[in-house]
Amino acid sequence: MLPQQQSFILSPYIELYNILIPKDNLLRRMNEWVDFSFVYEELHKKYCQDNGRTAVDPVRMFKYLLLKSIFDLSNVDLVERSKTDLSFKFFLHMAPEEEVIDPSLLTKFRPFGKNGRRLFKI
Repeated sequence: MLPQQQSFILSPYIELYNILIPKDNLLRRMNEWVDFSFVYEELHKKYCQDNGRTAVDPVRMFKYLLLKSIFDLSNVDLVERSKTDLSFKFFLHMAPEEEVIDPSLLTKFRPFGKNGRRLFKI
């Protein structure tokens, strides 16, 4: 099941992002400039809307793949870096103390869609 809306980050540590991540940080600027809502539109028909357990936010999964591509990281290295790099967590719209995904989820999100087309070209 596809989440209907992004959740707010409720954390006593959220101010760390403003203190530790510079305003000119690449990931901060990407978050401000790019509207990632197109991911929901692309995947709307790929998820059941009323049945099954709630999926990890597809925008977050797309952003994980984008980080993987930008920084040339393996799935495991990406997830490990996401645990400690606050700019990654900020970009992924996560609270600083929030747990990251299991690396195996990235291989499940990335496969080819119908007709052998990739879901996303990154």
